[in-house]
Amino acid sequence: MTTGRRRTLIGAYATFALFTVLAGQFWRNLLGWWGFTAVALAVVVGAVILIVAEKPTWRWRRVPKSTIAFVGLAVLSIAWSFYPAASVLGVVITLVTTFTGVALALCLTWTRIERALASAIKWVLGLSIAFELWVAIFVQEPLPPNFTDYGDDAPAAFFWSRDLLFQGGPIEGIVASRNLLGMIALLGLIVFGARLAAGSIRRAQGIGWLVVSGAVMLLTRSATVILVGVVVLVALGFVAWARRVGPDRRRGVYWAAAGVLAASVALLVVFWGALLDLFGKSEDLTGRLDIWSSVIGLAAERPWFGWGWIGYWQPWVEPFQGLAVRNGVEYLQAHNAWLDVWMQLGIVGLIAFASIVIGALWRSWFLAVDRPKDESGRPLPHSAASLVPLLVLVALVGQSLAESRILVEGGWLLLIAIAWSTKRRQWAPEPLPAEPPPIPASRMPPSEPAR
Repeated sequence: MTTGRRRTLIGAYATFALFTVLAGQFWRNLLGWWGFTAVALAVVVGAVILIVAEKPTWRWRRVPKSTIAFVGLAVLSIAWSFYPAASVLGVVITLVTTFTGVALALCLTWTRIERALASAIKWVLGLSIAFELWVAIFVQEPLPPNFTDYGDDAPAAFFWSRDLLFQGGPIEGIVASRNLLGMIALLGLIVFGARLAAGSIRRAQGIGWLVVSGAVMLLTRSATVILVGVVVLVALGFVAWARRVGPDRRRGVYWAAAGVLAASVALLVVFWGALLDLFGKSEDLTGRLDIWSSVIGLAAERPWFGWGWIGYWQPWVEPFQGLAVRNGVEYLQAHNAWLDVWMQLGIVGLIAFASIVIGALWRSWFLAVDRPKDESGRPLPHSAASLVPLLVLVALVGQSLAESRILVEGGWLLLIAIAWSTKRRQWAPEPLPAEPPPIPASRMPPSEPAR
């Protein structure tokens, strides 16, 4: 197999894997749980084949130990779990998602991961728009998932699409969740913006996908994603400042960041009611306060090691059955990843999870703000691609305060991939150069005549 064909196949697999973890609900709604299981197995088998074929180097010092600690604790929690059978299932799902993320980080450079992520996001956004248009034009009523029969009185949250595109949203796309679709659109703004700035995508194409991402994000009407987007913009501003002043004059950047954080908390406290009105939220944050209260109560009963790892809640398992029900919909997460981890793995698990996040953020920050160097130690220009790990992490962490998505599927895989990729580059820094766009045939230099 030629090198070019091999790279194409690896890129196609990475795109498919990332699409699957970002849009898992698409496969479940389209093919049912058995079909989704087959797709997930294909992703895992592909990761195994990728590892065997590429034979990546493995050095213990370049492994994020916090990842091993967290996953190891999740496995051990089966021993004291209140629901051991459910924990086995949850642990297996976490293990295979972790393995896939590690396989991508070991076998692909970050630039190639970013390219595959951009392709996966294009598929999610493009299919979501096409899907919502199809429902609005041809179905003209809320569309349930395949292989379901909810009846006429089903809550709106049960439907795959609520046919609201021509009403201006909120739309939920192929992922059947406006918060999740909005988050994917925000990731699109980050990735496409970086690729456009790096010159690794044609200008018209880059601008087009930025417009698509922004439009989808607005159509989801997700207050959570809008707030997270503001946080990402603030982080980008601090990165630009830190790059400009250099490593010797960043103390002011850090003091300013601390000041902004403190001021933000104060403003939230003072203008809490006004913010709720602005974003159309009820005083209980659409039921989140009740869910958080229930989760905190459970966590307090087993504070140190938790009830056992389960990942996404399984509604037929106690104590999750009926734990978070609102308007006839049973929610399967704590709507706060940190409370979810505390409940499932206790304070010990919370420390391990925080170590993953803080370590990845730390390494991503310096990858973003420090100028890379060549083999002789000379500084190279900053790369726009090096912004993506930090900004994606900031988005995931911001989302984790209102959703638990960072613990499952796309959120968890991206966290693991970034944690491992940045750890490897901590010991072997590289400039992460932009891939130049293809040269149009009309501008190609004339070939030399045959001799």
